[in-house]
Amino acid sequence: MAEASTDAAGAGAGADDDADRKVVEQERAEVREFIKGLSADDIKSGGWFSKLSAEALSSYTDKVDWQYFQERYEGVPADAIVDQRIKMAARYAALEGGLSAGAYTAAVAATIGSLGGASAATVPAAVATMMVDVAFITRLQLRLAYDISVLYRVPLDLSDPDDMWKLIRVAFTIKSGEAVRVPVVKAVPAIVRPMIKRYYSKAVLTAAKGLPVVGKYLLQRNVIKIGIPVVGVPLAVVLNRYTTLLAGRHAQAVFRNEARVIEIAEGLSKRSQHPQLMLWVAWLVIMADHKIADDETLLMKHLVRLVRDQHQVVDEQLAHLVDIDPAEVWERIDAEPGDLSDLLDVADRVATVDGAVNASEKVIISELRGRCRRV
Repeated sequence: MAEASTDAAGAGAGADDDADRKVVEQERAEVREFIKGLSADDIKSGGWFSKLSAEALSSYTDKVDWQYFQERYEGVPADAIVDQRIKMAARYAALEGGLSAGAYTAAVAATIGSLGGASAATVPAAVATMMVDVAFITRLQLRLAYDISVLYRVPLDLSDPDDMWKLIRVAFTIKSGEAVRVPVVKAVPAIVRPMIKRYYSKAVLTAAKGLPVVGKYLLQRNVIKIGIPVVGVPLAVVLNRYTTLLAGRHAQAVFRNEARVIEIAEGLSKRSQHPQLMLWVAWLVIMADHKIADDETLLMKHLVRLVRDQHQVVDEQLAHLVDIDPAEVWERIDAEPGDLSDLLDVADRVATVDGAVNASEKVIISELRGRCRRV
């Protein structure tokens, strides 16, 4: 979320309409300065998104960390803080939509449709007007997703391309390299839904076809706000609020689930008396049905990290393993003296991390229970 927005929230000013509007106007002024530095080629190529991501997160991530939120919400559970920040972001998004709505005209739409003929060095004024709205909402939702990851204590290293792409996917509900088709028409009154559907098919979207997936999606999501009035309420207000709420709830679901998995991994690592053997048992249970769920992959990733950091154990053999042989795991267990009850706990928690225990997992756990029972 925008840096000024978090400060306003921390000061208790978020509920005041005048304070909210002041924050939004300040953020819009910053975004206008950013847009001034873009060329038409930046917009056509999708380079605007890369530049905005760097601008939105560089200094922000240095300031906003777990301690930052603790100082403002000491003792408040993460779920409560996340809920408030999503609502605050949606409020800012709606306010910004209202400020932008007056500038959205048919002339803006026509200019966007002809962007391909614009000079590579200049951005038409009408396009710049639209880009202020797009960039504001993009930055708001990107920072909101980052805030939520911090609040749920999900580690993200934004210098790592994988983590950066993960944040982008979560912030803009992108899956498997494509933008999720968000049913934005459901967010507006039924009377204008047919108009929006027709608008999506008009030539105004042709300029978006050459953009990268993220830039294309964000442009498509925003251009339908141009020149389509909703009875009594500008469409920009409704869609800005709706898409921000949707993005926030999606980020909450993703990062809260990962926090749950991390919590399981931390508990298993902390209680384990056999950290190296724990990894073998966990992987055996995961591979019992020859399928790997996302939550199982996530759990294994964090287990390996925690065992390395907390127990100084790195198992190269397991890391290079292609097919796990249950017989090898049983041999390792049989050779281990003493109480092995902690391994039963590992098997039970791993089997349920992605839902109910399946038949294949039950077979493995039953065999494990027999071998771990020491009289």
